[in-house]
Amino acid sequence: MRNAIRLTTPLFAALALTTAATAQSTQPGQNAPVEAQQQVLNEQPAPAQDSTAHTAPVFWISSVEILRSTHGPQLDVIRVRGLVPTEGWEAAELVPLTKGTPVDGVLDLALVAEAPAESTTPSSYTPIESIFVLEPGHPFNGVRVHGAANRVAVKALPGYVEATAPPHECTECTGKYFLRKGEAMPAGRKADSVVREEELPKNLRVIRDSDGIGSLDSNPNRMTLLLNESGDIVSAMWD
Repeated sequence: MRNAIRLTTPLFAALALTTAATAQSTQPGQNAPVEAQQQVLNEQPAPAQDSTAHTAPVFWISSVEILRSTHGPQLDVIRVRGLVPTEGWEAAELVPLTKGTPVDGVLDLALVAEAPAESTTPSSYTPIESIFVLEPGHPFNGVRVHGAANRVAVKALPGYVEATAPPHECTECTGKYFLRKGEAMPAGRKADSVVREEELPKNLRVIRDSDGIGSLDSNPNRMTLLLNESGDIVSAMWD
């Protein structure tokens, strides 16, 4: 409807100008109608280009709760809380992954949201949530909710399950030594001056002094660390 309104006004303007030009075209040697129409076309505003938001899974599912109504018709309401790695995520929703009736009777959902368009430096995780209503008489006896880095399952309805703590958000990583999994602590380094790989998100990209970038693909749930020649973290971001 908005597109129709946007296009109607210029169309009336074009018709009005064309009518006026036609009335003047009785004078010999003038091409007013063609010129008027061409001028109107040239002055038409460019159509608005809708920018498609980047929808991505929410990083971490922190809890799943199924509430059952006490009055008929009976409804089961699924409430999911999650964490996103940076500010700027919005419009969270639960998207069904299950088609039809699953063999195990469990409904699979994904918690997704509109992610920021640009890379962002790490900050404290930001909470986000959404709800999903199951109609009366549904065939499900459990719910699994998937995020980008974990999933949480409730095996009985109603019910509640809370996830473990999320990985380190790396808000204070810059300037510390990146200690790879299985690597021995370097001599002279204190425990609080290193960042351990196993404490960070699994979807981790580490760019060392001898590495190239490889690709410019973007993932709002991927942490990227840039190291210097000494193995210290000089930059950390979600990209």
